Amino acid sequence: MSKQMKYDFTTQAQVRSAFWQGGEHLKYLYKSKTQNEYNVTIRTEFVEFVDMLEKNEFISEKLANKVTL
Repeated sequence: MSKQMKYDFTTQAQVRSAFWQGGEHLKYLYKSKTQNEYNVTIRTEFVEFVDMLEKNEFISEKLANKVTL
């Protein structure tokens, strides 16, 4: 029997909120665009943020693979 992992974030909305909260320097862009309208710097920071969350077991691999900005 495998142990059920308890993650800090379980929804895409929680991950996005945490990203924007931690990225105060990006605050002026909050919810102003869709995923593909953000510039490459912001999209890269988001991908690195999601990768860090998954590697440190704050989110599941499944959520990391589906979350979008």
